[in-house]
Amino acid sequence: MADLQFSFSANAFRKHTFFEAADAISAAGYTGLEIMCDRPHAYPEDLSGQDINLIKRKLARKGLAIANLNAFMMCAVGNFHHPSWIEEDKDYRKLRIQYTKDCIDLAARLEVATLSTEPGGPLNVMRPDIALEMFAEGLSLSADYALEKGVRILIEPEPGLLIQTSDEFIAFMDIIGHPGVGLNFDVGHFYCVNEDPAEKISQLKDYIFHFHLEDIAESRNHRHILLGEGGIDIAGVLEAITMIEYQGFITVELYPYLDSAFETAKKARNYLKDVCGYG
Repeated sequence: MADLQFSFSANAFRKHTFFEAADAISAAGYTGLEIMCDRPHAYPEDLSGQDINLIKRKLARKGLAIANLNAFMMCAVGNFHHPSWIEEDKDYRKLRIQYTKDCIDLAARLEVATLSTEPGGPLNVMRPDIALEMFAEGLSLSADYALEKGVRILIEPEPGLLIQTSDEFIAFMDIIGHPGVGLNFDVGHFYCVNEDPAEKISQLKDYIFHFHLEDIAESRNHRHILLGEGGIDIAGVLEAITMIEYQGFITVELYPYLDSAFETAKKARNYLKDVCGYG
């Protein structure tokens, strides 16, 4: 069986410090950690040069690589989905663009190759064609900046947001046509919109630069749950990832488990080891 690299997203540890999250993720047996670029962990505006060095030293001591920067939610300013790339208020929209540039700077300082972002945002009453144009404009500016810094921005399609399906993602990539943009393949999100994640991994392989992994109930309701407790064929997904010879991290993302983050990280790692055979 081919080796796969697993990390855990620190966004499950929002009730804890970044350093507590790093301790727990390392103790659970992961070799990588996805940094949450939001309070209370690593909101770029809050970080001094000394803070960044402390993050580097902590991860080095724990033997943890940085899998990805999660620049999706902005609870320091709004919430999980706002401010988005498609806000009608131009000034509010600019907050998302500036935040993304700040995250790009952080990625460069931490020597991280990717950061993930939302796929536009909630559409609300905006016309889809206008929203797509607005998203492409803001993202292109940010992606130009990312290329200068050696960083790639990864779109993460999500149910209920502007870009939800694989076809919508591919169509948008044809519009934006930017080498600094790729895909954060969230396994559960594609399952939620009635797509077969394992099949889509093969179809989208040329766009994929990072994975999020979680389970989803058979109802396909969008709520991340523990691996093995839903309807996704986790082993089949991992086999599909192996088949495309993916070399990066697969990040387990279980952010709803705020009150049991330590136990949840360990349970997920044990499932990958004991059930799926990835020690």
